[in-house]
Amino acid sequence: MQALWMVLAAFLFASMGVCVKIASAHFNAAELVCYRGLIGIVILWLLARSQRVTLATRYPGMHAWRSLVGVASLGAWFYAIAHLPLATAMTLNYMSSVWVASFVIGGALLYGKAGRQGPLMATVLASFAGVILLLRPTLAQDQLFAGLIGLLSGLGAAMAMLQVAALGKVGE
Repeated sequence: MQALWMVLAAFLFASMGVCVKIASAHFNAAELVCYRGLIGIVILWLLARSQRVTLATRYPGMHAWRSLVGVASLGAWFYAIAHLPLATAMTLNYMSSVWVASFVIGGALLYGKAGRQGPLMATVLASFAGVILLLRPTLAQDQLFAGLIGLLSGLGAAMAMLQVAALGKVGE
């Protein structure tokens, strides 16, 4: 059953990307983020109410940081979707897992445990090189700024993922 939920989630995210691409002709990225947020709030409120779960938290600062990073990342992603080909914007946003691996390497280097990180470093560098090779023929000169914003959307998504993991460790 869990695999079915994952397939449904992937379908819904892909559908959202297509809808954002279509809606970006009529709305700017901030408006689209607002509408998407409102829909999410309504769904979460209904779900919490149906399961009689409170939305109160003991960690409002951690939630605020995750929300700030998530909204900024979503805004950057929607901007990239509006100004780049959809496949390019999706590729840049899905770089988030590569960014997470980069943060793991950075943490290992920071704490002096870089000795066994060689294969992971090579993998991350190969991933970045692969994305550069993938995007080089498709990004036009006037799309470089949107490409950078798309890359930052992946970075922000990685930061949001790490914050969700940190919230999970404290029981949220």
